[in-house]
Amino acid sequence: MTQDLEQLAAQLDAARITGDVGTPREGNLAHIQRFLDQETHFHFGVELRRAWDFDSVFDLMVEKVGISPDRSHLRGQDTISAQKCIAAAARFADALGEVARGGGRILFGSGHPAGMVPVHQAFAHVAEAAGAEVVRAAGPIRVATDGGDVRHLHGVWIWHQHGGIPHTHSPEPVAHLLAELRRRGEAAPDLVVADHGWAGHPGSQGIRTIGFADCNDPALFVAEAQGQVEAAVPLDDDIEPQLYRPLVEFVLDRAGLPGDDIAF
Repeated sequence: MTQDLEQLAAQLDAARITGDVGTPREGNLAHIQRFLDQETHFHFGVELRRAWDFDSVFDLMVEKVGISPDRSHLRGQDTISAQKCIAAAARFADALGEVARGGGRILFGSGHPAGMVPVHQAFAHVAEAAGAEVVRAAGPIRVATDGGDVRHLHGVWIWHQHGGIPHTHSPEPVAHLLAELRRRGEAAPDLVVADHGWAGHPGSQGIRTIGFADCNDPALFVAEAQGQVEAAVPLDDDIEPQLYRPLVEFVLDRAGLPGDDIAF
């Protein structure tokens, strides 16, 4: 590891984006079972394509995320590996750079308004400046369920309801968005950059997808293992947005995209 990557890892750990993160162990373990039970808001729209049980998903989360491998550790602190985060972020950057520099069509979406939306907005801004076609709004798209709609906010699609932007794991908003784009005769995106159900559903539908996931989000790591998501970057996804800046800068540098004017 170069000194720069060691410094980045230290910054991520200091911000608790990785290392000793705020997501509790008991939640991480509970979400594995709730994902396997395919509960609403825990499956993220990820279609299971092979047999998984608790132990196999747990082992995957140790391998891909860096949660504690101690099966007797049931409560309290859990971890995310900075090195695993950086390695996945490099794969994320390679895909983003390839599609953006090639003038591809990219859809950015997020279910985490207070943490990840500004991160996605930074990537959308830079990708568009590099020649990518960022999928933007052509009028409101109503969603029948729960009285909400999907809206485009400075490059990023979000779920809007009752005048606010709720946190959501649901794959429903992006499923409706993609269906409406098809109805309007618009091309499917060449790449989806997202989190939560905004990443899980497109990946399961065969759309090239990269994204971010917390240590209590096993769905996207299973999707990566099944070949549905190209890169799932493990991190705490609800940190103050400006703290992600070192990671954003790493991704843009690796992707070969200029990021001098990104702002949070």
